[in-house]
Amino acid sequence: MKKVLIITYYWPPAGGPGVQRWLKFVKYLPEFGIEPVVYVPENPTYPIIDKSLEAEIPKGVTIIKRAIFEPYRFANILSRRKTNQMSSGLIDNPKKQTWLQKLLLYIRGNFFIPDARKSWIKPSVKFLSDYLKKENIEVVITTGPPHSLHLIGLDLQKKLNIKWIADFRDPWTTIGYHKRLKLTRASANKHKRLEKEVLTKADQIITTSFKTRDDFKKLTKQPITIITNGFENAENHKSVLDKKFTFSHIGSLFSGRNPSNLWETFCELIEENESFRANFQLRLVGMISSEVWQSLKENRLTGFIEKKGYVSHNEAVEFQKSSQVLLLLEINSEETKGIIPGKLFEYLNAKRPILAIGPKDWDVAKIISETESGHYFNYSEKERLKKNILNYFEAFQNNNLYINSKNIEQYHRRTLAGRMAGIIKKIQQ
Repeated sequence: MKKVLIITYYWPPAGGPGVQRWLKFVKYLPEFGIEPVVYVPENPTYPIIDKSLEAEIPKGVTIIKRAIFEPYRFANILSRRKTNQMSSGLIDNPKKQTWLQKLLLYIRGNFFIPDARKSWIKPSVKFLSDYLKKENIEVVITTGPPHSLHLIGLDLQKKLNIKWIADFRDPWTTIGYHKRLKLTRASANKHKRLEKEVLTKADQIITTSFKTRDDFKKLTKQPITIITNGFENAENHKSVLDKKFTFSHIGSLFSGRNPSNLWETFCELIEENESFRANFQLRLVGMISSEVWQSLKENRLTGFIEKKGYVSHNEAVEFQKSSQVLLLLEINSEETKGIIPGKLFEYLNAKRPILAIGPKDWDVAKIISETESGHYFNYSEKERLKKNILNYFEAFQNNNLYINSKNIEQYHRRTLAGRMAGIIKKIQQ
């Protein structure tokens, strides 16, 4: 069985979607003849903790941990809440930022390029150079963000001439919050230069979305493959559907992830339809920005909201399965067209209707359409959105709110791991 080194920042007990991808690849890769060795920080600063994920680490897997210096620890002294929000990508609208948040963003954007984990690069390269030789490992995989991990792969390739796969869970310079980092021109150019170098030197590039692949093709001639995130079948027990007409959003609601057309439609239906008002509930699971909460207040929705905050992954899955409708919301911008949230695939597995609102030509719309798992709307649509919600409500009243999705097994974690294993074996030849 051939070994491969996986360099990742997010690993249990980290919570959130970033940890799920490689935790599951590590679980299934041995079935395809690949032995994963995982390299992670020993003392990371995770914005979200989910200790339940520690039980999912495969027994016997080799995990190497090395210390990392993180400036977020010092920023926590000034403001723990703002620091955790920034680390999670939850950045307020520039007009509503405090002087402290503006200062932290400026420092983060211009003094820590490509990100605040850059201090891990040199010590990791030094340690791993000896380790890779000793263990005769010829393939390294880096996964970002944080994109500083790709620079570890870049330096190891230069030093050892190893094969290197760069896995992009999110874009680099085109990700939504990048423009809010208050970059100087010199800093912005440095980001682009580093991005271009990684894309042109990596032996294989993996993206999780169609648009990111297409954008990267303009910057490199290296092979690029799409391997999306996925789902894993949970314990086979039947969840009881909510008695309320619940719309659930699982995950953080960033400032820009704020569809006014949806909030306004809910408000109108509550005022116009007494039965809708008696049954409607909006469940929000995860962090909510002050800007989104203000929009909900303006539309008089706070009295209908079940606010859960962050919950464990297992609890999140239960909420998905018991909800009447699952909300998938994305920021309305050019940069987010290529963002396919990991929760989309868990939504598919929950087999509940998905109502997605995002930018025009969003990659998510393609998957929802092909799997017949729900409906997609852009931010300017309202009449069709309202009609769709009323159709859902009528089906709910008749105890007939279901979907018959198709072709979702292609997104199972085992299937995706098989595709990843095929790339690893090809690059090893």
